Amino acid sequence: MKPLILIVDDEKNTREGLARALRRSYEVLIAESGATALNILSEKPVDVMLSDLRMPGMDGMTLMQRALAGSPQLICILLTAYGNIETAVEAMRRGATDFLTKPVNLEQLEMVLQRVLRTRSAETENRQLREQLDSKFGLENIIGNSPEMQAVFDTVRQVAASRATVLIQGESGTGKELIAKAIHRLSPRKNGAFIPVHCAALSSTLLESELFGHEKGAFTGAAERRKGRFELADGGSLFLDEIGEIDASVQVKILRALEERRFERVGGQEPIDVDTRLIAATNRDLKKMVAEGTFREDLYYRLYVVVIQLPALRERKSDVPLLLKHYLDLFNQENGRTIEGFSPDALDLLTAYRWPGNVRELRNVVEQMVVLSRSPRIGVRDLPVHIREAGFPGEAGRVQTGVLADVEKQTVLKALTEAGGNRTRAAEKLGISRRTLHRKIAEYGFGEVK
Repeated sequence: MKPLILIVDDEKNTREGLARALRRSYEVLIAESGATALNILSEKPVDVMLSDLRMPGMDGMTLMQRALAGSPQLICILLTAYGNIETAVEAMRRGATDFLTKPVNLEQLEMVLQRVLRTRSAETENRQLREQLDSKFGLENIIGNSPEMQAVFDTVRQVAASRATVLIQGESGTGKELIAKAIHRLSPRKNGAFIPVHCAALSSTLLESELFGHEKGAFTGAAERRKGRFELADGGSLFLDEIGEIDASVQVKILRALEERRFERVGGQEPIDVDTRLIAATNRDLKKMVAEGTFREDLYYRLYVVVIQLPALRERKSDVPLLLKHYLDLFNQENGRTIEGFSPDALDLLTAYRWPGNVRELRNVVEQMVVLSRSPRIGVRDLPVHIREAGFPGEAGRVQTGVLADVEKQTVLKALTEAGGNRTRAAEKLGISRRTLHRKIAEYGFGEVK
């Protein structure tokens, strides 16, 4: 359904002219007075009210306050031929969403309407996301509502109860360790240890000792006996991250431990029996490595019992808003911030971005924005440069100059409102000079600056 707009103006030519211009895209109602407007508002689900500021009987400011008392979600835009910054600040303070001067520039009005309606839609979406997150939407703190992630969750639930070896494949930053932990926590082994080993960080000699332990004197520096990760994970789960980086000599010992459920420590001869479930992960193509002779074929097929393929974030874009909200809440709490959410344009850019670093990159970007943002809502200007420059794909084209100017106007008005109209304090809030602020005030049609 088209948004419903109510135009309130005592001048017939103005209200009918605006109605004709807007009916191409919106449902439009008109009222010649504040009293008539209140009657309409009590009967119709109006989305936006455009009201003249100066009208006989009930002025626009009074109408707006009475309208908002009955419909707090109503979007109110005031129009006046007597624009000045003090009036604009007062209108915003009392609840106006925007403030335009007459004669109304129709292109500017259309831009404002698109922005305010998209903002309200984003706020509604944020509420829905919060409800989803509050109901622990996902699996073991893994956020995802996309069909791709739901398929992953189904596999995790199904395989968790078994003893089968699991291989998790996916790009770096997709959350492979989180999936491994979820498998462990949903399994009968949940009371046992979950032992992770990041194989790429260790040389083959150190990795062998790390996995299987060593006896005293097994090598220079081995001053005492030490248990390995396979032994520490007995009765639980061992997670080998980046298993494709393991040297061939260590691959042999892992294969034997999986097949026989026993091994010897480095420098030892006594076999040690263990009941350890192996969960492995890689961002490499193991099948290709087998063909190249860099990964053992027998170990490959021993690992390839249950395979979980994690999608890249660019392949599940519908999850981006959920993840953004999740990490916004997390970093708000960690940093004592109260950032409300994301502007529609910022959310569009963040959703369109390809996220080569996947969820890990998204998490880091949100933390950066929460720490550095000086606004109550994260906007386009708060995004990292490389994301802004990526732009909108397809039909959205690019971030248009007009949209950015409109965002800037709202930022200036908000700063002035918070500063009670004091231009020096507003300039400080914006991080600009008073002279620049004066130029912006004049540029946005608030009248002469004194």
